[in-house]
Amino acid sequence: MATELRQQVRMVSSIDEMRKISKSFHGATLGFVPTMGYLHDGHMSLVKQSLKLCDHTIVSIFVNPRQFGPNEDLDVYPHDLEGDIEKLEMAGVDVVFHPNSKTIYPDGFKTHVQVDEITQRLCGNSRPRFFKGVATVVLKLFNIIRPQHVFFGEKDWQQLAVVEALVRDLNLDISVHRVPLVREPDGLAMSSRNRNLSPEERTKALSLSKSLQNAKDQIRQGITSANQLRESMKKIISAESGTQIDYISICDPTSLQEKEVVKGRTLIALAVKIGPARLIDNCIVED
Repeated sequence: MATELRQQVRMVSSIDEMRKISKSFHGATLGFVPTMGYLHDGHMSLVKQSLKLCDHTIVSIFVNPRQFGPNEDLDVYPHDLEGDIEKLEMAGVDVVFHPNSKTIYPDGFKTHVQVDEITQRLCGNSRPRFFKGVATVVLKLFNIIRPQHVFFGEKDWQQLAVVEALVRDLNLDISVHRVPLVREPDGLAMSSRNRNLSPEERTKALSLSKSLQNAKDQIRQGITSANQLRESMKKIISAESGTQIDYISICDPTSLQEKEVVKGRTLIALAVKIGPARLIDNCIVED
């Protein structure tokens, strides 16, 4: 059965071929899910939404070097192309776009896209190249594939906000669909980087979701001081040896500006380095 399905999925690596295929879908709705591969159930939730809403679905697998800074994990980013293709075949995806770096960034490439303000907060403080790389590759992929609908997960909340700003500010005729964060049964947010954790490190990583749950519990009990909530979260995470907190943010979910008091809809987001992996997680609380 899997072999039969494999023949139905088109693997494309060239931009010209990808454009021709997209044009052949003229008159039908085209959904697009950009990924860096090593697909898990979180990615597949995006794919399922696209398959549900669109006539055709294209998934890209491209580890974008422009969004990695020096000493980050580009060289060890997990990959399993064969396993990814099998998952996408079984789901019923039409096309997998899998270009190489030279295809996306040919010699002489000198153009970048910068979204201001929201990229200078949260992950942008410690990863200054990240969102410029994300915005540039996303716009390139949109221009190559020309989808009407694109699907992004809320686990990468700030990245999603950047994509929404890009689409809005540049008047792109694309609908951006938000898909909820997906967790493992024990609460760990699904991430391709989880593969790089040892069993001991993975247990320590549960402190992220535990700290978020603790913050939600405290807010329900009437504690609304952002500083107090942040300190409680730090204690939970720091109790695990070897954890390095990048940031804990309690902020407006749209502007990403920090709040002193939890009032109204609020994003609680964090990034923590555990072993070789930098993990992010978040939750939304409603006042």
